[in-house]
Amino acid sequence: QVQLVESGGGLVQAGGSLRLSCAASGRTFSGYAVGWFRQAPGKEREFVAGIHWTIGSTYYSNSMKGRFTISRDNAKNMVDLQMKNLKPEDTAVYYCACAARLVAVPTTELEYAYWGQGTQVTVSS
Repeated sequence: QVQLVESGGGLVQAGGSLRLSCAASGRTFSGYAVGWFRQAPGKEREFVAGIHWTIGSTYYSNSMKGRFTISRDNAKNMVDLQMKNLKPEDTAVYYCACAARLVAVPTTELEYAYWGQGTQVTVSS
């Protein structure tokens, strides 16, 4: 069983930055793909970015590419999502998820078995 905890959310003005972190308890991320998703009010949950912990490959939603960066911290067993040039439309609850995968990084929520509780990100205009 993997328990995930997100942190780093908050309120920021448009154009600002936030760094979200995802920590795992119960095991390391080795052999797992870790993804970030977000869900805005009234909208479906969408894929933001993902990383394969062992291989280091990364994937991004086209709309977030260039502004968001996903990375891993081996020492802390954490996955970070650095978000820059934030826009009001980035306002959402951001979720961390992980799935056991040999190579691939899934981009759909159904492929992820473990989820965190989510952290709120609010971008004011």
